[in-house]
Amino acid sequence: MIDKATAMTTVLRKLDKLPQGCAIDLRTYKRNRSVLIRRTGPDEFDVVEDGFFQDRFLVPLSGMKKLLKTLFKKEFPRSTKIRAYDLGDADERDFAGRKTL
Repeated sequence: MIDKATAMTTVLRKLDKLPQGCAIDLRTYKRNRSVLIRRTGPDEFDVVEDGFFQDRFLVPLSGMKKLLKTLFKKEFPRSTKIRAYDLGDADERDFAGRKTL
C-alpha cells in the first residue's frame, strides 16, 4: 500500500521501469475500484478505468502524469492509501477475469 500523496511519483517510477507486456493494478483500500495500467509498447500504455466510470485509454508515458492525476481524483477521491499490485506478464484475457475481494 502506498500513500496517496506520494502515489503519483511512485507509480510513474514503476511505469518507467515496467517491461513490455507487464501490468500494474491500482486499487482502493476496499478493492472496489481500480485503475489497471499495462505497457503495450516501448512508449505506450493501455489504461483501464473500472470504478465510478468505465473507460479505456491509450497513452504515451509523457501523457501519463496528467491522466493519472485525473483518474486519482475521479476514482480515489477520499482514499488516503492506494493498493498497488504488480501483475507481472499479463495478457488481455487476464484482465477480463480479475477477481475482486
